[in-house]
Amino acid sequence: MTPSGRSGPLFALVDCNNFYASCERLFAPRLEDRPVVMLSNNDGCIIARSNEAKALGIPMGAPYFKHAERLRQAGVAVFSSNDALDGDLSRRVMQVLAGFAPRVEVYSIDECFLDLAGVHPEPTAYGLEIARTVRQWTGIPVAVGIAPTKTLAKLANRLAKKGRSPAGPVLDWACLPDPAAVLAAVPVEDVWGIAAGFGARLCQIGIADALALSLAEPRRLRQRFGVVVERVGWELRGRSCPPLECVAPPRQQVMVSRSFGAGVSDLEDLCAAVTAFASRAGEKLRAQGLCAPAVSVFVQTSPFATVRPCYANARTVAFHTPTQDSGTLIRHATQGVGRLFRPGVAYRKAGVLLPDVIPAAQAPIDLFASATDDDRSRDRMAMLDAVNRRYRRDTLRFADQLVGTDWRRRAERQSMALTTQWGALPTVRAG
Repeated sequence: MTPSGRSGPLFALVDCNNFYASCERLFAPRLEDRPVVMLSNNDGCIIARSNEAKALGIPMGAPYFKHAERLRQAGVAVFSSNDALDGDLSRRVMQVLAGFAPRVEVYSIDECFLDLAGVHPEPTAYGLEIARTVRQWTGIPVAVGIAPTKTLAKLANRLAKKGRSPAGPVLDWACLPDPAAVLAAVPVEDVWGIAAGFGARLCQIGIADALALSLAEPRRLRQRFGVVVERVGWELRGRSCPPLECVAPPRQQVMVSRSFGAGVSDLEDLCAAVTAFASRAGEKLRAQGLCAPAVSVFVQTSPFATVRPCYANARTVAFHTPTQDSGTLIRHATQGVGRLFRPGVAYRKAGVLLPDVIPAAQAPIDLFASATDDDRSRDRMAMLDAVNRRYRRDTLRFADQLVGTDWRRRAERQSMALTTQWGALPTVRAG
């Protein structure tokens, strides 16, 4: 039985199982129990694997072309990344989880911390209800780790995913018969918050596992490794240190960049790519109520090319007053590309960076600017965003984005955006 009447902090980490594969399986039941892998932008590398694919020994981060034949022979289902589908299903999962706790912290696209202190007298039963509801309402399976600290909740979640919990997808750290033995079996470099460099240095002084780290003198950890490692040590002891970040910290920059599907040697094509990136960056600014005081554009050739040396360069332009107008961002970014461009060079990557962004409400006002021009800019961007939200992204776009194809992302195995496009909605017929 889960201990009831527990006082003090209590966290649950809810982590989606094989999230990217689960998103594909949701609308394709034939993929259940079949190995699935996901590919990165331009179908370059393997970035996610289902448990069945991991069991085949398929390495993470491996170039797809090196393993394509092996994957085909093993009957592995291969998909290009589908940001629209994954992002929408992640949003739905987080909305469901927000109803189970007064405070939540979305940690990543497939992970969320919940503050369960005082929420329910039986944490395991409540965790099972969370897992059951998320699966029923979204179709995505999850595991739940419950503990008095976020670090221990991460470990409990890992154990639940490995089938170490009698309660199936939920494991409460307080229910472990021998927590010390569990900590002793976890290498220190596998502890959440311990970077690889710190892990090697900790091993050098005899702290090779999570148990040893929990027993180490906190002052000594701070002196040798800093406050972050000290806090991890306290958390492994059961003392909560980092609180939930219920509100995401303000962004300091916005960047949109991408590797191209093929080498781009034409200036028009390169400007088309940068136009798309700058437009997307402006969309992100407006969605978050930010504006940018400057724009940086960068281009790069392949670092692996043998014919000529790699060329990479960037140019930054500061604005008279901060802006969130995509047209302004595009105009200055494409001008920067014109100055960076070298004829006869095949570019493989470009991007737009908006540094030092600030809240739009705090942006200084140009006393000499026309109020009419400002109103027109806001109206144009509001109309652009409203149309693209209602129908889909890029329903309205800037004309320069239509040029060329080589710069566009290669996604030959991408499934349809089944939850975000009207034309792709699944059809259900009554039997």
